Amino acid sequence: MLDTLAMFGFGPEGWGPAMLRAAANTVAVAAAGFALGGGLGILVAWAKIAGNAPLRWLAAAYTTVLRGIPDLLVIYLFYFGSGLLLTPIANMFGVEGFVSFPGFVAGMGAIGVVSGAYHAEVIRGAFYSVKAGELEAATAMGMPRLLKFRRITLPLVTRHALPGLGNVWQMVLKESALISVTGLVEIMRQAQIGSSFTRQPFTFYFAAGVLFLAITILSGLIFNRLEHRYSRGRA
Repeated sequence: MLDTLAMFGFGPEGWGPAMLRAAANTVAVAAAGFALGGGLGILVAWAKIAGNAPLRWLAAAYTTVLRGIPDLLVIYLFYFGSGLLLTPIANMFGVEGFVSFPGFVAGMGAIGVVSGAYHAEVIRGAFYSVKAGELEAATAMGMPRLLKFRRITLPLVTRHALPGLGNVWQMVLKESALISVTGLVEIMRQAQIGSSFTRQPFTFYFAAGVLFLAITILSGLIFNRLEHRYSRGRA
């Protein structure tokens, strides 16, 4: 037991700092991908709600395809697909070998594109959950469109969307474990490195599970607080 604690300590021989840096990378790539997915989700949800027929078809195709193929495949497409574009350009400038997006960028892009499909469905469902009477009342009061969106529509949609967005965030956190294939040293990659070095895979992968669980619990508390905040004054 003491040996295990020393292994994950912060001394010269401890793996604690490396695991915490890996956890920070995990949160960073997940948060960046989640934010990118949120932006894409808003655009796709808008296309499904207010767009013309071609936009609705494109939005439907996007959500169907991205929710239907494995997340790992999307990561590979981003990482190796970018190499098909960047390698010839780099070779023109004298850079030899395979050149692709850095692991963080590839991971952020893949997570963002995949989660965007789920964001879109959550946001679209939240919009349709808003009662028409609440919006009609604001219109009847002569409230300008922008003010109505900021004061009425956005808070109501956010209130309905938060539970679903919390689930999307949990999914994104678990997806981040796949980013290790790009070489980014996140939790799973660091656990693999540590287990190879010490020959104690169970210990390191158990520690990885503890870190993921801690991040998940903290994230859940944050989303619960946000839900409580946006639920104030609810009838």
